[in-house]
Amino acid sequence: MSAALLPKPQMRGLLARRMKFHLLGAFVVSMGCAVFYKFAVAEPRKRAYADFYRYYDPMKDFEAMKAAGVLESAPPK
Repeated sequence: MSAALLPKPQMRGLLARRMKFHLLGAFVVSMGCAVFYKFAVAEPRKRAYADFYRYYDPMKDFEAMKAAGVLESAPPK
């Protein structure tokens, strides 16, 4: 009597139905992670490099390393 009250489990097409759901979820999560990485990591990194090289003077840095004796090919004066 109780067996008649329980609905039959769906066995046909179960994998395909679950796969659609999980594939869509995986796509949404991966796109969210990509957007988060772009705006939380990549853009600030590009901005930091641009700010550094905006005022960077390679000759001043070269002279400082030369004076410190770091470079073997250019001995300090």
